[in-house]
Amino acid sequence: METAGTAEAAPQPAPRPGLRERKKRRTRDALLRASLELFTTKGYEQTTVDDIAEAVDVSQRTFFRHFPGKEEAAFAVQDTVEAHFVQALRARPRHEAPLEALRRAVLDSWDTISDAVESVVPVELYLRMFWVIESTPALLAAYLRRSVETEEEIARLLAAREGLDLDADPRPRLAVAVFGGVMRVTGRQWSTGEDFSLAAIRALTAAHLDQIGPALAGDWRTDDGVDTAPDADPCADPDADPCADPDADPCADPDADPCADADADPDAGEGAVPGTDA
Repeated sequence: METAGTAEAAPQPAPRPGLRERKKRRTRDALLRASLELFTTKGYEQTTVDDIAEAVDVSQRTFFRHFPGKEEAAFAVQDTVEAHFVQALRARPRHEAPLEALRRAVLDSWDTISDAVESVVPVELYLRMFWVIESTPALLAAYLRRSVETEEEIARLLAAREGLDLDADPRPRLAVAVFGGVMRVTGRQWSTGEDFSLAAIRALTAAHLDQIGPALAGDWRTDDGVDTAPDADPCADPDADPCADPDADPCADPDADPCADADADPDAGEGAVPGTDA
């Protein structure tokens, strides 16, 4: 039984922010929403800081109190979404394999994305801004640059989950590199498609993650494609060189070089038929 001296104190709720902090937060949220609305309607390059400040009826100086520049405003919600994903990854059971944990975490974070962004902007506006990032060269370059830090954080998290030394074992970084590549391919395909809904990007994410194994270890050839494996049958391609396969049957192609047959008579003269006297 706990006594007064041994009982742990019950956790206290976080104190409510003061009036000044609440006003600052409202101003920041208003600037952020105005920024994304302008970026997605007017264009990132065409939008100025003055445009954003005017939309919120504040000074340019007020904007710079909250954001160092347009880029930070453009990525503010994306940073929140990535932090939401990292939190979901931390919550995954330790028995899950790394790639499975990554897969489940990103799908869970898509399912709960409204919890992360709706207090600031609608999910639909965030998705439109994500499209702008993918389709604006300057923002896409910034996104790739910023992704390096996020991927390193994820790699360290995976290493800690698996009890590995990240500097000695490359597997966490390799797994994150594959995962990050899949996410970039997903974003690019989604942004160039016709369905920009949350359901569409979630479905693409799941489908592409499910292809990691087959893409890395599976056979990519199809029955309709040309078999380019080292042991390919030269007859599969009418233009194939019969000498490309030392076991090829020269009789299969009337124009085959007899040198393709290891049993050919090396002393046979020009025009001689293998197996006959010169």
